[in-house]
Amino acid sequence: MEWGSESAAVRRHRVGVERREGAAAAPPPEREARAQEPLVDGCSGGGRTRKRSPGGSGGASRGAGTGLSEVRAALGLALYLIALRTLVQLSLQQLVLRGAAGHRGEFDALQARDYLEHITSIGPRTTGSPENEILTVHYLLEQIKLIEVQSNSLHKISVDVQRPTGSFSIDFLGGFTSYYDNITNVVVKLEPRDGAQHAVLANCHFDSVANSPGASDDAVSCSVMLEVLRVLSTSSEALHHAVIFLFNGAEENVLQASHGFITQHPWASLIRAFINLEAAGVGGKELVFQTGPENPWLVQAYVSAAKHPFASVVAQEVFQSGIIPSDTDFRIYRDFGNIPGIDLAFIENGYIYHTKYDTADRILTDSIQRAGDNILAVLKHLATSDMLAAASKYRHGNMVFFDVLGLFVIAYPSRIGSIINYMVVMGVVLYLGKKFLQPKHKTGNYKKDFLCGLGITLISWFTSLVTVLIIAVFISLIGQSLSWYNHFYVSVCLYGTATVAKIILIHTLAKRFYYMNASAQYLGEVFFDISLFVHCCFLVTLTYQGLCSAFISAVWVAFPLLTKLCVHKDFKQHD
Repeated sequence: MEWGSESAAVRRHRVGVERREGAAAAPPPEREARAQEPLVDGCSGGGRTRKRSPGGSGGASRGAGTGLSEVRAALGLALYLIALRTLVQLSLQQLVLRGAAGHRGEFDALQARDYLEHITSIGPRTTGSPENEILTVHYLLEQIKLIEVQSNSLHKISVDVQRPTGSFSIDFLGGFTSYYDNITNVVVKLEPRDGAQHAVLANCHFDSVANSPGASDDAVSCSVMLEVLRVLSTSSEALHHAVIFLFNGAEENVLQASHGFITQHPWASLIRAFINLEAAGVGGKELVFQTGPENPWLVQAYVSAAKHPFASVVAQEVFQSGIIPSDTDFRIYRDFGNIPGIDLAFIENGYIYHTKYDTADRILTDSIQRAGDNILAVLKHLATSDMLAAASKYRHGNMVFFDVLGLFVIAYPSRIGSIINYMVVMGVVLYLGKKFLQPKHKTGNYKKDFLCGLGITLISWFTSLVTVLIIAVFISLIGQSLSWYNHFYVSVCLYGTATVAKIILIHTLAKRFYYMNASAQYLGEVFFDISLFVHCCFLVTLTYQGLCSAFISAVWVAFPLLTKLCVHKDFKQHD
């Protein structure tokens, strides 16, 4: 009888005998061509599969086939990463179509650019310098006066130049007390002709760090606010609430001007919410990276009003964790004014931020148009919203929010997020529990392989982290620290490839010396389950800590698991 006609039952019995007796005789080459022989049928097709001992040309051909499959897997992974990076890059570069502005009642980026170029032409504007206290203030007042002349009779514009003196303690960079004297704030209030009892604040700062024109930080925000003021003041639509525009002149000296305004100015008592315009880079898309505290209605207002929303609760929780040694006027309004708000910042080209290269020509007009469209829409929405007057009624609760490739924003209450997260966890528990609770004769060595694979995964992550740290130390020792910052692909080559290479090395060694008799299908099943388990642990931890960023782990767990179950069901239907 030829090998090909041998029944499956006989083969399983014979292989079982070989395993029990420890037979290691090499099969003839024609039998070696028969790939793998399943021992058991269990674990949703994931039962461990043994291979015959390699020998002759059959072993070589199977080795070549295995190598070819690994090459295909590597190419597939590379194509996936390239496609993902392309989508992210397109999202980052997605601004607005040129020529979309300039119509009456709409934000005009060209006018805002004119403001920007005039402010930056003054030069660096450090607090206390003539450029900051005299020249910039004079230019702002001059433009505000022109806007007031053009304004609609439905609106009333009031202007005040405040020069506060005071001090405050702040728990930042180890904690210190900041004292300021006679700094400058230019404050404009746009309100209905009959006045208003409530207001929304728009804040920016016109001072800059020394030796920097400060185009992105924060002259462009001042330019956007001037243009938004012009558009709102000429609008034929009446406002329900006042809009206060604060051009503060001492933010780089650690948030002094905003403190002087919120604690001393008479208009501060009207404010129910604020929008703070900042920068951590030059141009690009402005990111909502802080909201609240609590007050989920503000996130909902941004999502529903912004024309080009771009927001992430992950950025909020990273920034508020203190990992990034930076802060904005958001902190002052939150801590000293007890006012909720939205913090936005330009984040692209961070290597130019706070340098002499932060010039107006590096900021795209489309970027200004995008920011202006968003700020104008959100301010108009808040100034006509009934929720602003009763903001205290809606202050409780947090929101999970994130954009999808810059196209739209998904937002839902954090309590709903917790329910979704724990439902995903229960799905994983049921999926893995079914496998672990099956009898051993059906699962083979699945439990042992799972635990060993979990250890291998953790070891690979730890060793890759050590490798990255070693590279970082080496880069610092040769004097090239942060040399990768202005080139994304350099950072990928330095750290990304080292991480991937170390993980691949650990898993290759594990496959060669421990999983040597396991099939590729079985290993894929085991490590898929390990990945689910690890991300499920992250999901439980983040959700228990009350972090809204747990949605990332939920996505990483839910979608692969659903895909796996659907594919498995489809395969069973075709069997």
